Amino acid sequence: MNSEAKAEDSLPPPPGPPPHEPKPTHLMSAPSSSSSSSSSSSSSSSFDLIPNLPNDVALQCIARVPRYRHPHLSLVSKSWRSVLSSAVFFSTRSLLNCTQHSLYIIVRVNCDLKWFVLHQSPRIIVPLPSNPFPAIGSAFAAIESKIFVLGGSVNDVASPAVQIFDCRFGRWKLGPRMRVGREFAAAGVIGRKIYVLGGCLADNWAKSANWAEVFDPAADRWTAVESPAEVREKWMHASAVVEEKIYAMADRGGVVFAPGTAEWSGVSTKLDLGWRGRACVVDGVLYCYDYLGKIRGFDVKEGMWKELKGLEKSLPKFLCGATMANVGGSLVVLWESKGNGKEMGISCAEITIQKLSDGSLCGSILWSDVILSVPAGSAIVHCLAVAV
Repeated sequence: MNSEAKAEDSLPPPPGPPPHEPKPTHLMSAPSSSSSSSSSSSSSSSFDLIPNLPNDVALQCIARVPRYRHPHLSLVSKSWRSVLSSAVFFSTRSLLNCTQHSLYIIVRVNCDLKWFVLHQSPRIIVPLPSNPFPAIGSAFAAIESKIFVLGGSVNDVASPAVQIFDCRFGRWKLGPRMRVGREFAAAGVIGRKIYVLGGCLADNWAKSANWAEVFDPAADRWTAVESPAEVREKWMHASAVVEEKIYAMADRGGVVFAPGTAEWSGVSTKLDLGWRGRACVVDGVLYCYDYLGKIRGFDVKEGMWKELKGLEKSLPKFLCGATMANVGGSLVVLWESKGNGKEMGISCAEITIQKLSDGSLCGSILWSDVILSVPAGSAIVHCLAVAV
């Protein structure tokens, strides 16, 4: 691998948001684990997070506060601001099971990519720093609190670049580059590793050998994954992970890869004929919209499509497509709605799904609303859920 592929370059912190938006917290010095473990008294002598409480207890109290309140908490004191910007704070939230699922949304506005996060309970949408090097046809994946933007076309050239957004601190950085440039690739996370398939024309040895590759965050590097020649399509239109297997739809049919057994296969004819556009998986069922604009789910075990009933009068028919994500076990759907001419809306609905005794799928809408107004002609690029 090239030495540049092993290096991880840091990017300067993005410019702050407009004055009316809460400023993203940035990584600041935090109490070191060595000092806290050596003596709680020495820690408390430097600062007390909450008077008359040990700092470890105070940290657990602060960690339980909903995430949308964190910008306000950072105004309490320098010590609170430091803790809120530390890795130990987010580790504490995870240990206390206080993480909250938020929906990260990417919208193409003119030639720029705009990023937003939709917090739940209450629903608040906040703009985020955009990725420094926008591209067309990037793939997306999330591991824990980090979103990976993989490749894409820059000036009509497929890029191997990897951009990483840390949802905890609102910061971008560059990750190890992929072994080959890719655009419109398929990506999926299995076992805390990112697998990327296709997005490159296997017209030479390097691209054939690296048509599929895997990123291991622990080793911080990409390695090639062997693939048979018959699966090496260039364009991947959609992908999803179901039961530890990556399903990817290509120009002609699709492919299935099981990393656990290193086995490749084709998708079933029924799945191929019914999979249209972007999809997501909830409780082992793959959901997307069909050619009639209805949401349907494919049960891999049963090998059949089923209409998600109960939504006929509540949602529009998604003839122009929709983007979906699994947010904390609910199916969340995003679509582009009409505006006033100069602007258009981004609408969102959260749906709970129940599998009835007869095997049918029934959906119930928890809420549905326009969450964002953007200039007319904008388009939803992607959305995915991250727990922080």
